[in-house]
Amino acid sequence: MKYTYYPKGTCSQAIEFEIIDGSIHNVQFYGGCSGNTQGIGCLVEGMSAEKVVQRLEGIRCGYKSTSCPDQLAKAIRQAMEKE
Repeated sequence: MKYTYYPKGTCSQAIEFEIIDGSIHNVQFYGGCSGNTQGIGCLVEGMSAEKVVQRLEGIRCGYKSTSCPDQLAKAIRQAMEKE
């Protein structure tokens, strides 16, 4: 299923991704640091949703209390709760 999440406290304006059989696919960030967000998407492709949340949750960006990776973890957690 495809999900869209609107991050809070980051430069990115939206995150789209799919969860297929418990794995993350097709992560796309809109806005944010292009190279970094593309890299995140490539690194988590095919990884279990649980593992992505475990690895990315709590990462901070500079002085901010969150980051694009942390927001992706929040988005995945929210999507898993809906499934």
